[in-house]
Amino acid sequence: MIIILGPTAVGKSKLALELAKRINGEIISADSMQVYRGMDIGTAKPTKEEEQSLPHHLINIRNPDEEWTVSDFVEQTNQLEKEIASRKKTPLIVGGTGLYLWSLLEGYSFPVAPVNKELRQRLEKEPLTTLYRQLTKIDPDAANKIHPNDRKRIIRGLEVYELTGKPMSELQKKRDNPSHLSASNPHLILGLNLPRPELYERINQRVGQMIVKGLIEEVKGLLAKGYAKTLPSFQALGYKEVVEYLDGKGNKEDLLVELKKRTRHFARRQLTWFKRFKEVKWLEPTIDITSILDYINNI
Repeated sequence: MIIILGPTAVGKSKLALELAKRINGEIISADSMQVYRGMDIGTAKPTKEEEQSLPHHLINIRNPDEEWTVSDFVEQTNQLEKEIASRKKTPLIVGGTGLYLWSLLEGYSFPVAPVNKELRQRLEKEPLTTLYRQLTKIDPDAANKIHPNDRKRIIRGLEVYELTGKPMSELQKKRDNPSHLSASNPHLILGLNLPRPELYERINQRVGQMIVKGLIEEVKGLLAKGYAKTLPSFQALGYKEVVEYLDGKGNKEDLLVELKKRTRHFARRQLTWFKRFKEVKWLEPTIDITSILDYINNI
């Protein structure tokens, strides 16, 4: 198994596609938003041509109002890995959602608590600062690991506590068995990064392209289908900002500036996550694919 991680806009998907073609691989998305149908531009999904050129997994498998959790990702990735290996192919897990990759590698189990829509609807009405303050009181360990603006995970923490009576951090214990990614099942982690100015320039260009490609129209279309703007999927980067714009907060230029800024901040948070991974071979996206293949073969 090969894992390709890195901040947004660095070129992970391009490398994965090239590499998968050379080593007879199949791609598993480790992006928490690419699972949602109709949310294409803001999540930078592969094009239809790219998807048709080789198998991609965990893309377009949920509607925007359906739940998708880190435990879903771990469970389905474990299953996909076995299926791909049975076809004598190499699984390539590609994405920038650090929590997903960390959970897959470290073998964490997650709280078993059903989704309570009534409870979630009530919590959604509360100010984000109030919710975070509540989580800090009942589960300070979880609050320290969750960004104060991450409404989805804050609400999940409060929901788990109310339904189980126990803090989420207490329930997030390591499994008794080691991770499935053990010595008997080797894995290689490739990380892509760039000097900060170059990365930020790529981010700015990508955000501009998303607007040109129709991100605003994409969000309008989803709302027109009846999806509520309060859904967790609409709190994701890109969609949240467009919803704010459609609600009258600023003009299109303001939207562009704000989205670029928040995406740069997001990339910094991703890189902070990736510092936890100890076995990453860091590369620049401009590296020759042959050099990467040589490195993989040597390993």
